[in-house]
Amino acid sequence: MTRTADGNGDRILWTEKGPKRKKKAMGVPSNALLLLTLFLLFLIGGSLFYVWSRIQVIQLGYEISSALKAERTLTEENKKLRVEIARLKSYERIEKVAVEDLKMAKPKPDQVIVIR
Repeated sequence: MTRTADGNGDRILWTEKGPKRKKKAMGVPSNALLLLTLFLLFLIGGSLFYVWSRIQVIQLGYEISSALKAERTLTEENKKLRVEIARLKSYERIEKVAVEDLKMAKPKPDQVIVIR
């Protein structure tokens, strides 16, 4: 250490030739800064999770809507097919096809054999 005085003798200058000390930052301590950073990261992560979950809900809503539309379409097709089956099974149609297309005739009473 060196002690020097200027010409007036009213100031004393100390000089030190050694390692300099770190000055602490004014304001927020480092622990509080770490907590603030962690809180902000948690807040951002939570916000991203919330937005992602909302997008998933909307996407699932669209999938449900399209599945319900497909169900209605298949139900209508099923009804049409049941009506067509009933039409194809009708005795009038079967008799008409047998007589006109297959050239069949109704059996005579003596050709009928009853099985018990």
